Amino acid sequence: MGRRTLLICAAAVAVSCGPSTAPVQQTKKDATEEAWYPKTTEDLNGIDRKAEAAFHAGDQDKAAALIEQGKKLQEQLLEARQPTLAAMQAVADLDELYGDMLFTNRNYGWARMFYQKNLARWKHFPEQNDETAKRVKLAEDGIAACDRKIMQ
Repeated sequence: MGRRTLLICAAAVAVSCGPSTAPVQQTKKDATEEAWYPKTTEDLNGIDRKAEAAFHAGDQDKAAALIEQGKKLQEQLLEARQPTLAAMQAVADLDELYGDMLFTNRNYGWARMFYQKNLARWKHFPEQNDETAKRVKLAEDGIAACDRKIMQ
């Protein structure tokens, strides 16, 4: 390699190691203000109700399929920096139902995990009220029921 080529390579390496320009700050839009957000919340609520009805009617396969369908909507709603109360309720309802199904199928450890997710959600939700307190209690009861079954 010639001396000139070596100098050009050294200069290229030096330039590439230098400070870069500051990254452009992009402010991310609040998902809760997007038109799709309340519609997705409503859609997930509908799936929750259908899955719950199927579960209580003894059709676990249908309930499981609906829960799977709801997971995508759940993920979309949770992408928001601070999900709305309605969205969080729909998300938590799906996890609670999934926990109930797992509990019924004697998968107590997995059920406990879903109840624990809801406990964390509601204990740390910024708008503490009677509804969040009720949901904390529901999650704690689910965890306690799992713990009792696990210890047997």
